[in-house]
Amino acid sequence: MSGRNSKGSRGGRDSRGKGSSSKAISGVPVVTGQRFVCEIIGLTHEGEGVGRVEGYTLFVHGGLPGEKVQAEVVSIGKSFGRARMTELLAGSAARQSAPCPIYDLCGGCQLQHLDYAEQLRWKRQHVVDNLMRIGKLSVAGEAGLKNTERAGNSGNAGSPVIVHPTLGMSDPWRYRNKAQVPIGVAEGGLIGGFYEQGSNDIVEMDACLIQQEENEETVRAVKDAARLLDISAYNRATGRGLLRHVVVRHAQATGQRMVVLVTNGIDIPHAQELVSLIRKRVPGVVSICQSINTAQSPVVFGDETRVLWGEEVIYDEIAGIQFAISPRSFFQVNPEQTERLYRSAVEYAGLTGEETVVDAYCGIGTISLFLAQYAQKVYGVEIVPEAIEDARRNALLNGVTNVEFAVGAAEVVMPRWQKEGITPDVIVVDPPRKGCDGALIATMLELRPARIVYVSCNPSTLARDLRLLEDGGYRTVEVQPVDMFPHTGHVECVVGIQRIDT
Repeated sequence: MSGRNSKGSRGGRDSRGKGSSSKAISGVPVVTGQRFVCEIIGLTHEGEGVGRVEGYTLFVHGGLPGEKVQAEVVSIGKSFGRARMTELLAGSAARQSAPCPIYDLCGGCQLQHLDYAEQLRWKRQHVVDNLMRIGKLSVAGEAGLKNTERAGNSGNAGSPVIVHPTLGMSDPWRYRNKAQVPIGVAEGGLIGGFYEQGSNDIVEMDACLIQQEENEETVRAVKDAARLLDISAYNRATGRGLLRHVVVRHAQATGQRMVVLVTNGIDIPHAQELVSLIRKRVPGVVSICQSINTAQSPVVFGDETRVLWGEEVIYDEIAGIQFAISPRSFFQVNPEQTERLYRSAVEYAGLTGEETVVDAYCGIGTISLFLAQYAQKVYGVEIVPEAIEDARRNALLNGVTNVEFAVGAAEVVMPRWQKEGITPDVIVVDPPRKGCDGALIATMLELRPARIVYVSCNPSTLARDLRLLEDGGYRTVEVQPVDMFPHTGHVECVVGIQRIDT
């Protein structure tokens, strides 16, 4: 594996990042550059240790709860600061050696140094803390709780929320079916990998333990081909250079692979030779596309995508349901855990085959088609027109006739459906990290379905939205955290919500 990167090793770097200051701040007991000894009492949602000095909070990268560390302050603010661990004085029993050789450089994972069972426990606790602190919800204790226990459909007001243990993986490695690799320049040559934590500097990567090996193979082949043909790498400082990102997908069920070249311009030198080399070196590739992005922004894809060779989609499946996946399609990256996530959603929806279900934020129809197997009718709504085109194509692909999709904001489309006589028994929401739009919450409260199923990728915005739903006459019954992204700080949840008067 190459050790090249655009900045050098984390162990030797000065972590004084953007916004750091060597000046004292009134009321803050530390200054940048100061070293101190502290105990780590928790973890942030990004996997950083939480320490305190005279009541002041410092986020200590690499620290784990229960540890005593020596750390150096790298930035401070009025409410909190950041520090880097310089010495581990007393380690946690849950600490382990990270198997990835570039773990200390790469920002792709945050928790490889934490035992996996403890990762799962911490992720549940992170959900609980947010529900209590932000959502002001009462949560049942963990004692005696098992994965198999369920709260049923009870919506009794005042009952504590059950938060189940996090559903983890038996083998929490090699799970990602998509790699999105930034390309840059170092030592005069093209590199590609992942961003260093808290930085836009790229760590060269030839192997990643959370990526499916097929993705590693594909990325290596594309980088080698680009170097061979002397295709320039994008320089974020100057805005010059051509190749910005390499995005690859591997369909586990079919073995098909897709390559998307994100370029800072339309013309690719030696385009046909590049396509030929990729086809020769990447087994299973059926689609090679180009996304044109000339904007100086962190957004990966541009507005224009075209096929350089092969098909415009690849095909994969979840639980026997087939999906056509285009370059910009949102498709869950962990197929094994996705099926578990969706089965929890179906369970919380309480479907008997007689219900009308609305799937807000339906994307390419993944949850909609899963729900359609158990409901009388499913209506999906999504604001992105291309996603709805994919959703309709996926319904036809699977011969599913009891689904209907519409383009638009859910809070606009759902009242229109209501005027047409469509009244949902269940509403399913799977919003982005920012959570549900306030207008959608208001619309759901007006429509008053018997049950709401909330699929969340952000416990803090989930807790905020649950508080609004509870104030509007609903009861949060139970929460199932699912570890979709092992060894990272992320946790997904499926939440069963019941109208109190049902």
